[in-house]
Amino acid sequence: MFDYQKAFSRNIGWVTETEQETLRNKRIAIAGAGGVGGVHLLTLARLGIANFNISDFDDFEVHNFNRQSGAFISTLGKQKVDVMEAMAKDINPEADIKSFPEGIFAHNVDEFLKDVDLYVDALDFFALEARKVVFQKCYEKNIPVVTAAPLGMGCAFLCFMPEKMTYEEYFRFNDKTTENDQLIQFLIGLSPAMLQRPYLVDDSRVSFIEKRGPSTPMAVNLCAGITGTYALKILLNRGKVLAAPYGLHFDAYRNKFTKTWRPFGNAGIIPRIMFHIAKKIVLK
Repeated sequence: MFDYQKAFSRNIGWVTETEQETLRNKRIAIAGAGGVGGVHLLTLARLGIANFNISDFDDFEVHNFNRQSGAFISTLGKQKVDVMEAMAKDINPEADIKSFPEGIFAHNVDEFLKDVDLYVDALDFFALEARKVVFQKCYEKNIPVVTAAPLGMGCAFLCFMPEKMTYEEYFRFNDKTTENDQLIQFLIGLSPAMLQRPYLVDDSRVSFIEKRGPSTPMAVNLCAGITGTYALKILLNRGKVLAAPYGLHFDAYRNKFTKTWRPFGNAGIIPRIMFHIAKKIVLK
């Protein structure tokens, strides 16, 4: 029989029994149930969090096998939210999971974020409009946001906290008029250090036009570790939270860790220079 205290007893020591009960009663929203989203859900479920809102409109396909926690021969063609909900409940059968299989839009974002204590961004890199809808609503509702980008063999991490720099002040999407330019704004904002760039061995595998890029399983697992740690700190109000305009980038391949700082977001001189360089590279 399932017993919550026994199932998560090995967390005790790094958290107190009281803190574990606090985590148990928190609710996290995760948009995206594929690469980072799937492993975020399972990591947070093993942390003992028992309430989730998850969304994804996609089904599992063969090309998901290299990085997505729910991708197996047995799950091909099955909806990602259904598979991931079942996996999370296999960890904690008492978990309360609300699924949004159509994805997140303006008409359902309020329901998706209802009673949510933390939003974890796991949308596909190119899902810019959905991301802006959710980020704006989190800002209006004073919901903390964490986003961890799996880049190369590392993780670039950002956190947006209530009453701190907003996502728009940081990324400056409204400064650009085309989708490709806004995606470049997102890229240079996510990864100011660009630690992953030197070891990309085949540029042809990256295409902004076709909206595709390479990925690794190591990166998504690193993302889940950092996200889970920040979720713990935010939900328990314990430990220093590094929020935008600060960010973190750890690259295991290059043995490098960088703490980034963009006091003016993408409106600064260096980001504007990076934008023009990145545009030449990604749209060539």
